[in-house]
Amino acid sequence: MSGADTLQLTPDESAMLAGADGAAVALAMRVVVQLARTLQAPRLVPVASAHIDSALYHGRVSLDFADRLVDLGARVRVPTTLNVGSMDLLHPHYVRTDTAHEREVADGGRSLMSAYVAMGCTASWTCAPYQLPGRPSFGEHIAWAESNAIVFANSVLGARTDRYGDFLDIAAAITGRAPFSGLHTTAARRGQVVIDCTALSAETVAAEAFWPTLGYLAGGLSGTRNPVFTGLPADTGEDRLKALGAAAASAGGVGLFHVVGRTPEAPTLHAALQGAAPEEVHVLDEAMLRSARRDLSTFDDGAIDAVSIGTPHASFDELTQLAELLEEGPPIHPDVDFFVSTGRAQLAFAEETGAAGILRAAGVRVVVDTCTYVTAMLAPSVRRVLTNSGKWAHYAPANIGVDVMLVSMRECVDSARTGRVVLEGGAAG
Repeated sequence: MSGADTLQLTPDESAMLAGADGAAVALAMRVVVQLARTLQAPRLVPVASAHIDSALYHGRVSLDFADRLVDLGARVRVPTTLNVGSMDLLHPHYVRTDTAHEREVADGGRSLMSAYVAMGCTASWTCAPYQLPGRPSFGEHIAWAESNAIVFANSVLGARTDRYGDFLDIAAAITGRAPFSGLHTTAARRGQVVIDCTALSAETVAAEAFWPTLGYLAGGLSGTRNPVFTGLPADTGEDRLKALGAAAASAGGVGLFHVVGRTPEAPTLHAALQGAAPEEVHVLDEAMLRSARRDLSTFDDGAIDAVSIGTPHASFDELTQLAELLEEGPPIHPDVDFFVSTGRAQLAFAEETGAAGILRAAGVRVVVDTCTYVTAMLAPSVRRVLTNSGKWAHYAPANIGVDVMLVSMRECVDSARTGRVVLEGGAAG
């Protein structure tokens, strides 16, 4: 029997599909239903919230679809946040518009962002909606797009969302429904690949760069399967789990991970595996981590042109830490551009505490609404960039044609002050 035959709609869902709630809802429901049939989902599931990645401008089709929904009177029916767009609306002068393509992206991006706000979405403009108030609770079904948001919601919060992308995300927000398949189901949340970290030293695990490196390595080992980490601290903070998940989702398409003793569905290894045997077990050593970190970097010493922090968006704690590192000491080298990307809500907290003022006084450009590897912000002359983000290091070389090196936040600051790579152990230069 085909998926089209097994999908069961409720009377309300059938009415939405037939146009009872208007043309916009009917269009959105057609998108949801077709995906559900493709996935052979038995039914749809009501979702409590949505997070929209479609507001990032990828060409005219992005805007045409949004404009069509607006023209039909579309309104979201669940709380809906917005991912980054293609403009920093608060600091438009940060965005380059020197070429015809850059002007098209800036103008189209601004229009696209306006269209999603017109549908009732919250103008959050952040890839880290889990940093906002009212985040999803354990077991709650949601329809989130943006890879790092998906993996954080599933893994750290224990909410349930499958991997949703452009157009399906807003369709779910308008209908309040998503296909009951994939990571919405308990069976699909079973851990599959055990990544044993027990042989690693406490010093290694305590290092900031360990977490994005571990995520990158896990993504390569797991692909789209669910990794289960053993031997990691039970008190690991959310910023480190964010870095792990973002790199794993970028490198391998991971939508859910478990950390035994830390994440909510993994009180034990047995629970994380749902009683089954793992498909694979990988015992990590220091050499594997060094190799993965080298893979994430395309240079390892010498002069630098820029620093980019905040992919995913920097939390308030990270903004505070960066401000503390920059408050005392030498200025940033005049030949180094320094960016930190964050969400408006986190920036507002940093304004209240004075951290944002410290960053600006030090010469840091505080970017909101977008990210430096998807929007033309770095100068065309920039070629060598330091970052503390595994996700930025993974995507930036292909996206914007730069060389990257993955280091810690402190190493970013120390290097920015000298204009050359400075590592905490004293190597490079």
